[in-house]
Amino acid sequence: MFSLQNKTAIITGGGSGIGRAIAQLFGKQGATVHILELNEEAASEVVDAIRALGGKAQAHVCSISEQEAVHAVFNKIGTVDILVNNAGIAHIGKADTTTEMDFDRVFQVNVKGTYNCIHAAVKQMLINGGGVILNMSSIAAVVGIADRFAYSMSKGAVLAMTLSVARDYVKNNIRCNCISPARVHTPFVDGFLAKNYPGNEAEMFAKLSASQPVGRMGTPQEVAALALYLCSQEAGFVTGCDYPIDGGFIRLNN
Repeated sequence: MFSLQNKTAIITGGGSGIGRAIAQLFGKQGATVHILELNEEAASEVVDAIRALGGKAQAHVCSISEQEAVHAVFNKIGTVDILVNNAGIAHIGKADTTTEMDFDRVFQVNVKGTYNCIHAAVKQMLINGGGVILNMSSIAAVVGIADRFAYSMSKGAVLAMTLSVARDYVKNNIRCNCISPARVHTPFVDGFLAKNYPGNEAEMFAKLSASQPVGRMGTPQEVAALALYLCSQEAGFVTGCDYPIDGGFIRLNN
């Protein structure tokens, strides 16, 4: 079950965190993995890890906010069976404290970057007879999260794009879904705590962990397992859906 043999998968932001876990799991399950990443060193490390286990992988340095660059990479790769739009950036701020520059920066990566990759992938998938697109949204798309104005905006757009793509290409054998994680323990979280709460990292980590009813953050591997299911043939009847993976955050917090 959940084999990706003979599938070509493109994963954006696959050099660290959730993207890295997805790339490694997809490689283990037989996919030829292509990582789109700004950090060449991080991407190369993941490629080496996949190859060390007998898998096939390649890294591509690319800014997903630049459509011409994205199309160049997709054209180079050729056949695309699976696209995982994982790359994204965060921002802390309310509407009145978010600068235009920061708003545009979040939009360019999280919204336009997702669009650019969908734009390129759909063209390939229509030629090839179908495929799977999986977008990384967030619980911030459906519930109010304090001080996450621009980030919430961008993830709401990702959710809306997911539904639109699923509707538009359902007759073309292209499935599109998204995953909405709550807090997941990645290197980003550790860096965020070190930068904003020096000396109080452990206390803040415990506080953030407790915001999920299960009492902890998720792991990248747990998100990757859900991604594998949604991109596999076993999920062939699933499209146009958002999958929260949130430790009960949305439904159980009062």
